[in-house]
Order: sequence, then structure tokens, then C-alpha cells
Amino acid sequence: MWESLEHVSWVTTIGTTGWLYAAFSVTHYFTLFFFIGTIVLVDLRILGVADRNQTISQLADQLLPWTWIGFGLAMFSGFILFTTDAGDFAPDKVFKAKMLAILLAFIFTVIVHRNVAKWNTLPAIPAGAKVIALISLLLWLGVILAGVDIAALSGLG
Repeated sequence: MWESLEHVSWVTTIGTTGWLYAAFSVTHYFTLFFFIGTIVLVDLRILGVADRNQTISQLADQLLPWTWIGFGLAMFSGFILFTTDAGDFAPDKVFKAKMLAILLAFIFTVIVHRNVAKWNTLPAIPAGAKVIALISLLLWLGVILAGVDIAALSGLG
């Protein structure tokens, strides 16, 4: 199934055209670090480490649109890169670990963003909120490390 995806004409064109593949790769990495950076800023604010001049809600409201734009572009460009070697990536354990880490990190990010307004109204940020923000940070770090380790451990990418 996955091998057949590699042979679709537009996928073959992207995979065999150096500058086009590079454009998707650069887009993927840039948007990945961009959107993870916005998430990290909110998580660090919840932990009390970053941007104490703004409330959590103010910071999250400024960054949220950029977070989701970056996330959408990173997932789109990542899927395009995946299609060029889908038959190799799909069965790879490190790749699967990365996909699981993305799913879990996404869930924790949604939890954070849905609760920011509530946490902002409290006199102090609850310990549970800080734990959720820390888990979110660690999961996104895991996503980055898994992405880097795919090439080192599997020889893919």
C-alpha cells in the first residue's frame, strides 16, 4: 500500500526534483520549529519562566493563530516528505515513535490551550497546569529528537 503512494506521479516528481524536495524539507523544518517555539513559549509562561509581563491568556491569544498555521504547514509538508519514501518510513519503529509523540504532544497542547483562560483567572497557576505544560514541553522535545534519530537509527531521511 505505502509503496504505491511513492509511485504517484506528483510524488515521484517531488522525490526526484532536488530543489522541490529541498523546498518541502526547508518548509517542514522551519514551520516545525516555528510552531513548536510558540508552544514552548506558552508552556514556559505557564511554568513561570517566560514573559511574565503578560498574562498567559494574552500570550496564548497572540501566539495561537501562528501555532496552528505553523502546525498545519508542518503536517502538510511532513506528509509530502513522507510520501516520497512511504514504503520505508511506514514500518520503521522510530518513525512510529515520532508519530505517537506528535499525537500525544498535540493532545497536551490542546489541553493547555483550552485551559489557558481558566488558569489565567486563578490567583496562582495550579500545579496540575504546570505538570501538563512540562509534559507538553517534553513531548515536543521527543518529537524533535525522534525526527533527528530516524536518520541516525534507521538510515532513513
